[in-house]
Amino acid sequence: MLTIDGESKLLSIRLKELVANGVRKLLLNLADLTKVDSSGFRVIVETYASLRGQGGDMKLLCPCRRVVEVLRVMHVLEIILSFDDESQALASFGPQGYAAAP
Repeated sequence: MLTIDGESKLLSIRLKELVANGVRKLLLNLADLTKVDSSGFRVIVETYASLRGQGGDMKLLCPCRRVVEVLRVMHVLEIILSFDDESQALASFGPQGYAAAP
């Protein structure tokens, strides 16, 4: 679960480090995420906005059904693409490199 009590803060720190180090294409693997609260949702959206503002992009990989429901209700899936297949997700970035985040 990505919650305000620590995990979302750790994820936020790690994602900010990646962006600060020049990562502009990010595949966020959500396979082990079973629930997301508002702080986790905020981390995902802020990271996406930061990357887009710097000419980058972020995609989501393997969100579970419960997480997909939250992302759909919040209209995130209308903006951030989600994939169930890693090869397809990576290919969607095009030929220039990417970074994968657990």
